[in-house]
Amino acid sequence: MKSFFESKTIWGGLIAFGAGVAGLLGYAVSDADAEQILAYVTGGAAIVGGIQAIYGRIKASKKIG
Repeated sequence: MKSFFESKTIWGGLIAFGAGVAGLLGYAVSDADAEQILAYVTGGAAIVGGIQAIYGRIKASKKIG
């Protein structure tokens, strides 16, 4: 199951918004650039999610008290 931060729908919307803002500032962001950014962001979010899961398992395995 994908986490909230791994959702391409959420990140795609944010990247599209960022591309629009960049366009207003005079920078061109092509669709291919946006797709590449989306791949990096969702991949990074998956890595961070995995690290959080491992940390949570380690923390939960320690004895309380």
